[in-house]
Amino acid sequence: MSIGIALIGFGYWGPNLARNFSIQKGGRLCWIAETDQVRLDSARLHYPSVRVTADHREILNDPEVGLVLIATPVSTHFPLVRECLEAGKDVLVAKPLALDYAQSEALVQLAEAKGRLLAVDHTYLYTGAVAKMHELIAGGEIGRLVYLDSVRVNLGLFQHDVNVLHDLAPHDLSILCHLVQEQPVTIQAMGSNHALSEVENQVYCHIEFENQATAHFHWNWLAPVKLRTMSVCGTKKMIIFDDNEASEKVKLYDKGVSIRQGDKDSLYKLIVDYRAGDMMAPRLDRQEALAAEARDILRCVAQKQKPVSDGRFALRVMKLLDAAQESLRHGGKRVSIA
Repeated sequence: MSIGIALIGFGYWGPNLARNFSIQKGGRLCWIAETDQVRLDSARLHYPSVRVTADHREILNDPEVGLVLIATPVSTHFPLVRECLEAGKDVLVAKPLALDYAQSEALVQLAEAKGRLLAVDHTYLYTGAVAKMHELIAGGEIGRLVYLDSVRVNLGLFQHDVNVLHDLAPHDLSILCHLVQEQPVTIQAMGSNHALSEVENQVYCHIEFENQATAHFHWNWLAPVKLRTMSVCGTKKMIIFDDNEASEKVKLYDKGVSIRQGDKDSLYKLIVDYRAGDMMAPRLDRQEALAAEARDILRCVAQKQKPVSDGRFALRVMKLLDAAQESLRHGGKRVSIA
């Protein structure tokens, strides 16, 4: 039996969700809700067989709807997700789950109490590149993690209700939580505003882990070029992930250093040996990440299973976001992550 799917929000991301979920076996797109009339007309034009409405409550009252997709501004996530869960619907919501950890935790607890699926659209977890990186790291290919360094910058899109931290950071923080099993212990974030608004358009963030590994991030809406790069350094090998690359998005480098103690008569007591081996670009799964996510979410709804980006996973991301925001408010103060 196919699952009835409804979409709330047909703005920037909503059309992508509609396109991917509408073509999956086991599901049928039957509602689109949008308050903007121009977007509502566009939804009606692109999906003539789908019912459209300006009032999302019509969706909640339809017993045929089992799964609701939410692609609305972050400030609306908490009330909309809560309404859907209370109406007995499973939910996939765009990142981040809510404005803060407290709201997110309340939604996760509500979903668990209602026995409903709650997932967050951390799409990168379904990319072939991140899947391969996870395989390499989990398999011990790079050795012990030393550091992760990421740059995600572009020109816009400026948001009116959240800063660049809440807009871009969930991508990288979800990847970090997926790849790195060690527990983060402290976080620092510093940002600035250059666009005559009250929200930061540039943020630098630094995370330290209990095993002395570190992660560093740069997020920026005011950059002349679009960069999407991540470096992962291990004690054995290193990974470079460039999402802008057309073919070789992930490269594994057999490069590194080893440090040994010299004898007492050595000019330098610490001797550094450099290793420069081969580079390998592994084959990646080329399917569209959002299509893979749509299939997985529908499978999890049908089989009552948890997807990789369920509510509990989203809470890990929100905890880092909250701590980074607190550090940002206090000018880069080091904040402990409980």
